[in-house]
Amino acid sequence: MFDIAKYNEAASVEEALELLAGDSEAKLIAGGTDILIRLRHGKIRDARLIGIRHIGELHRIEIDPTTGHLMIGAAVTFNQLMDSSLLRTHVPLIAQAVSDVGGPQIRRVATIGGNLCNGAPSADSAPALLVLNATLHIAGPGGTRQLPLSRFYQGPGQVDLNRGELLTAVSVAPADYSGLAGHYIKYAMRRAMDIATLGCAVACRVDADGVLQDVRLAFGVAAPTPIRCPQTEELFRGQIFTPDLAVEFGQAAAQEIQPRTSWRATREFRLHLAQELSREALTQSYVKAGGRLP
Repeated sequence: MFDIAKYNEAASVEEALELLAGDSEAKLIAGGTDILIRLRHGKIRDARLIGIRHIGELHRIEIDPTTGHLMIGAAVTFNQLMDSSLLRTHVPLIAQAVSDVGGPQIRRVATIGGNLCNGAPSADSAPALLVLNATLHIAGPGGTRQLPLSRFYQGPGQVDLNRGELLTAVSVAPADYSGLAGHYIKYAMRRAMDIATLGCAVACRVDADGVLQDVRLAFGVAAPTPIRCPQTEELFRGQIFTPDLAVEFGQAAAQEIQPRTSWRATREFRLHLAQELSREALTQSYVKAGGRLP
């Protein structure tokens, strides 16, 4: 039994914002895979919910014809991301990353907006979107604003989303997906239905000589928030890929992060994972970008 005191269903972003403005205790719900669990365990009482799952514009997956930006609505489910021919063509990294979330039942209702807004360091979509330099589109009582995903996370479970605001979309610019190939690896205690012990995303561009013209690296559960690794990126950008270089890449990545010990894994084990996962993710990204292994 869920302890729900009030429920309203918004038909538009404007209506959702009006409902939020009129109830300081209200919480947004789309897929509900996080908030319903908290309700079931009694962590939220007398919940006042505003449903946003039927707002059409929050379900778009399209390329803006004017700017070329890839636009993903906040209420798009993981199944929709996985099934999108547009994503598979232009940004397969996103579809691959979310395929590791939960199980089929979870992926059918869980949304990309919810995965980002709950602020979990283990969010599988976050590392992939970080290496794509994703931008968040946020609507609120003062209008709309855009915020790089890299500045969205403020701490475990804490994000830059003010009271009365609503995440409407995630966008990726053409310069951040054209010619860029990526790979995401999730390590978890179980092969399915488990959150990441560590998640690693790498994206790169490669020229005909095997030079890493661009290389990007991001982790989940390697710090209090999902993070990029700019020092490692700068060190290896412009170098020719070799298997030995991939090993060095992993070693550099492990030196840049600060994971913690938890009941899931020790700090030392996560550092080992970071080294191995980033090595393998770089290798896979290099091959996907058209590079040839020696």
